[in-house]
Amino acid sequence: MSTATEPSTPQPVRSTTGLTFWSAVRTVFSLEMRQRLRGKGWYWMLGIWFVVIGFIFVLATGVLGTTDNEGGILFDLVVGFVLLFGLLIAPGLSANAVNGDRAGGTLAILQVTLLTPGQLLTGKWLASWVGSLAFLVLSCPFIFWALALGGVNAQEAIVSLLMLAVELGVVCAIGVGVSALANRPLFSIVSTYMLVALLAIGTVIVFGLSTTLVMEERTMTTSYYTYPESSLDATGTPDPGAEMECVTQTSQGMIPRTEYIAWLLAANPFVVVADAVPYSVEDLPELDPATDAAGLPQGGPYYTPGIMETISQGVRAAQAGPDVEQSCEELAESLRPLPQETPIWPLGLGLQLLLAGVLLLIGRRRLTMPAKRLAQGTRIA
Repeated sequence: MSTATEPSTPQPVRSTTGLTFWSAVRTVFSLEMRQRLRGKGWYWMLGIWFVVIGFIFVLATGVLGTTDNEGGILFDLVVGFVLLFGLLIAPGLSANAVNGDRAGGTLAILQVTLLTPGQLLTGKWLASWVGSLAFLVLSCPFIFWALALGGVNAQEAIVSLLMLAVELGVVCAIGVGVSALANRPLFSIVSTYMLVALLAIGTVIVFGLSTTLVMEERTMTTSYYTYPESSLDATGTPDPGAEMECVTQTSQGMIPRTEYIAWLLAANPFVVVADAVPYSVEDLPELDPATDAAGLPQGGPYYTPGIMETISQGVRAAQAGPDVEQSCEELAESLRPLPQETPIWPLGLGLQLLLAGVLLLIGRRRLTMPAKRLAQGTRIA
């Protein structure tokens, strides 16, 4: 009696060996960093960066030599300068991370390994972020120089540098996400620069244009110090010993209610960094209301904020809205920094992370293999 044996159906072989998430990410990160460090252009960029920021810092030191808040202004200058050029450099370091490998024919080799799309994107993002942080590290001598001059406490310095590093990481995440979506490196770089410009410049333009939509007619009361007319001679010079008096005027006009549209500035990278810093206002000495409001040199002390602190004060003023009833005492207090009440930077950082997360999520789906559909002209290997 013979028994017929049916041919067995071959079963797919599944690998039981896998890489842990961070082990795979470390592998991609190492490959990316070796490729970046192999080129000489990377070192030229760092050298040019060090020379430029050193020249600007030394020049600013000479100009601000007689300023009371020299250390604070120089520190804000370095932070603002690193953030500005970081927004210009980070897209170039990240926006071709994925499609650059696709154009070179090496992306498919990584996709057929045990690497997942999430691990691939994470490793490339970390490599781009570390590359952008190199410019921040190279600025440390000038940062320590500014801190040595005083005017900046440890909390302000730590928060400024931490938020600066976070912003560079967000921009790199946006660039990596766009590079996974776009097929051409040039298109992804241009698109990333447009998104960064939309955040850094577009938010300010939209805020400025939106002020016309929130104009409201209000009665405004303004006060100021001046000399009485009886104490002025024919040339307008006050008599010796004449005392200034407070004059109050009332007028009606259209003013923008900026408290309704201040949120439009939230996603701006400069606003996020500046608003997150807890600038100290308790240590400032008391002001003499009459002399300081009049702007007399002997009425001091005067406080000169830095670039980032000025941005922070401007956003806080926009959040507070216009002051329609200003007394002479309030006028003198307006020369002091505004206290931080409701911070706007968590909203801005959340919007930026949402944008980066959406781009990375869609890009991860584009890298999933096997792909159901590929754009015309897409290179596989």
